[in-house]
Amino acid sequence: MNKLLISLLMSAGIAGVAHADGDAKAGQPLTAICAACHGADGNSMAPNFPKLAGQGEEYLLKQMTDIKAGTRQVPEMTGLLNNLSDQDMANVAAYFASQKVAPGAAKPELAELGATIYSAGIADKGVPACQACHSPTGSGNTLARFPHLGGQHATYTETQLKNFRIGARNNDPSMMMRDVAARMSDAEIAAVASYIQGLRPAE
Repeated sequence: MNKLLISLLMSAGIAGVAHADGDAKAGQPLTAICAACHGADGNSMAPNFPKLAGQGEEYLLKQMTDIKAGTRQVPEMTGLLNNLSDQDMANVAAYFASQKVAPGAAKPELAELGATIYSAGIADKGVPACQACHSPTGSGNTLARFPHLGGQHATYTETQLKNFRIGARNNDPSMMMRDVAARMSDAEIAAVASYIQGLRPAE
């Protein structure tokens, strides 16, 4: 069953995603406007803005493409991508993907519940293990375009899961994350988001 789930999720993740073939060197000067929120190297200092460093290139390109097209609503980014071509966005994605994410830490009081949800899911609610798609270390899955999570700000992750839960964010392939988040309580979301913040992807 787990193998079937992973196979289906990988297929969903691959379908309909723009291909990234970016140049990190060309992308760096284009990131000046990004730095105010996300940091010059993609390591945001503000917990409500995501760390982009080390994120999958294909995943970043998809998010930028969706935001520019209005498929994903991010008010703070309104108009910021309008002057970037598809190649420009691929180059920006390549730059941030080439950077190293700064590690974070989980809250000790949330660690046990967060680790259980991340590694084993919530069986009685039908919530699958996060690691099935995002890897045990939070490194994501490049082939399936599933994002790198390890070290991400807990505040940002918590907000995104709640947005998926209410449908405010709806650019997930086959409604995967909306379905998962809809089954989770606020406490479960907070715990797994904290655990993710403390994950350190393998080098």
